[in-house]
Amino acid sequence: MHTNALIHEKSPYLLQHAHNPVDWLPWGEAAFAKARAENKPIFLSIGYSTCHWCHVMERESFESEETARFLNERFVPVKLDREERPDVDRIYMSFVQATTGSGGWPLSVWLTPDLRPFFGGTYFPPERRWNRPGFRQILEQIAQAWQAKREQIIESSLRIQEEMQEQLEVKGWGRPPAAAVIESGVQHFSRLFDPRFGGFGGAPKFPRPSVLQFLLRHYRLTGNAVSLRMAEETLKAMRAGGMYDHLGGGFHRYSVDERWFVPHFEKMLYDQAQLAATYIEAFQVTGAPVYAETAREIIEYVLRDMTHPEGGFFSAEDADSEDPSRPGRRGEGAFYVWAWRELEEALGRELAHRFAEVYGCLPGGNVHEDPHGEFEGRNILWLQQPAPAADPAIAEARRLLFKARARRPRPHLDDKILAGWNGLMISALARAGAALNEPRFLDAARRAFAFLERSLMMPDGRLLRRWRDGEAAVEGLLDDHAATALAALDLHQSCFDPHYAATAERLVRAMENLFGDPDGGFFTASAAAGDLLFRMKEDYDGAEPSGNSLAVEALARTARLAGDSSLLAPARRALEAFAGRLESQPSALPRMLCAWMLHEAPEERIRFSGAAEDLVREAWRRFLPFATFHWENHDGAPEAEVCSGLVCHPPARSVAELRSLLHWA
Repeated sequence: MHTNALIHEKSPYLLQHAHNPVDWLPWGEAAFAKARAENKPIFLSIGYSTCHWCHVMERESFESEETARFLNERFVPVKLDREERPDVDRIYMSFVQATTGSGGWPLSVWLTPDLRPFFGGTYFPPERRWNRPGFRQILEQIAQAWQAKREQIIESSLRIQEEMQEQLEVKGWGRPPAAAVIESGVQHFSRLFDPRFGGFGGAPKFPRPSVLQFLLRHYRLTGNAVSLRMAEETLKAMRAGGMYDHLGGGFHRYSVDERWFVPHFEKMLYDQAQLAATYIEAFQVTGAPVYAETAREIIEYVLRDMTHPEGGFFSAEDADSEDPSRPGRRGEGAFYVWAWRELEEALGRELAHRFAEVYGCLPGGNVHEDPHGEFEGRNILWLQQPAPAADPAIAEARRLLFKARARRPRPHLDDKILAGWNGLMISALARAGAALNEPRFLDAARRAFAFLERSLMMPDGRLLRRWRDGEAAVEGLLDDHAATALAALDLHQSCFDPHYAATAERLVRAMENLFGDPDGGFFTASAAAGDLLFRMKEDYDGAEPSGNSLAVEALARTARLAGDSSLLAPARRALEAFAGRLESQPSALPRMLCAWMLHEAPEERIRFSGAAEDLVREAWRRFLPFATFHWENHDGAPEAEVCSGLVCHPPARSVAELRSLLHWA
């Protein structure tokens, strides 16, 4: 069987393409040197292992001997895993978005031998289709242009690079954001809010947990019921919809419709981490059991299906899998959807009908608009009516269906372990363990953090980004350091082990040294990254929070915990650098708005002493996003001293007394 240079890589995405007839090279100096020596353009294909349209383009084009022959003769074909190198991906995605008006994966970009982009797009069908040009047609046109107009292409690519750098440069305003940015952000999300189905905007709908976290903090600061209502209605609608896995727990990537009904069935670790944390926060705000139950189910899914034996967390599960009812065919969602016959076989006729009433299933299938025919005659589970928590029949039906589903071919698992995504998950586990009084979750968080320390962390706090199959590689990025520092902080606040506080401080100092800019803000990659066209500063809290938002929060929280105000200076410079972006587009950076609220809020401190376990649990039941916990002298009578700004209350010595001091939370 033909193999190419990707066979020596660890990335599951690159290994998926190791047997293509395309002579792929991994992103790196060997590919760049070949392009320079042969004076050929680079064809850069960027994706990730659970990307549906990446699979489609591979089958249609990269497995074609004829297409591969042309690619190999006229170009230097290069593959990149965007999850390993989001810093590279972001540069070329920005180019494609600017030149075509849209982006996505697979990302297809043609570069000069010195890495400057000159043409790009996303998925291309093999022949012209859906008003998209065919891939082979594009290849031929670019090859001809490179031969006939090479100097013009190179000259144009230089201008493109200059324009990109100018447009993407973050220019500081020399002052922090105006206080009005918080209300501007709330007003923007209020305009976008869908009062019928929850969420913001129309189809497709993404969860974007940073928005919900911002709204919950706004409610905490102001008591604005509208912010709480938008967050709650969105969280409830997502939990009830088909985007939630009602049998196994966890959320799929996004909903293709406005009702949260038909999902893109991929499951990502970063979604599970952020959504578990958000549902915990909603539980702390409201006390509603549905939010705690949802967080528990997300976490149980991650611990069961996405956890390495040594404690770290895997990256993702695919949307596609083999369809047991259609031998030899893979389909999106095949693992998750149900034909009526399958429900009756697993549950029996009577229980199947009862289950169908609750979960919206129909004999002919419940998906009425399915242009690709993936779900024809099938049912996507969604909560058509509330399922009584104590209904033993529904609980038994879910158990039987989960057991039946486990016999199906599972979707592909991307088993690489990424530092930043693990940091997000560890934070969620630590918070859930404390808020739900669930030691098992806290134990899993500590075990995962020990894995990161052992496998990816250097003594000075620098991180590598990726671990897989015993190999640690790829220089850690800004988000890796910031998210791991926040994980250490959340672990400290949950179990008060001083080791985590010291590790957080070491990580943020390494982060400042590696990525900090004296002019304000943080670069995504360190200055040592020699394979970047230029260094960028992330400025969008999308599916994942931006590294800059996480960095500001990590610095502010570490400064308060350590009592070291020097750490606030780089946080403030970053806020000043992004002041213009926050004031003109506050909705682009909701997680940074959270960090700005933390930076500006009066410092809240709770100092525990003595045998104060019950008092700590009471504090964790509350939503206290701006508070720092300290625990001293674990022996003796329990006390909790609550301070806000310069005012401290007499110590509370019972849960009832502490509850009265925290009545506002």
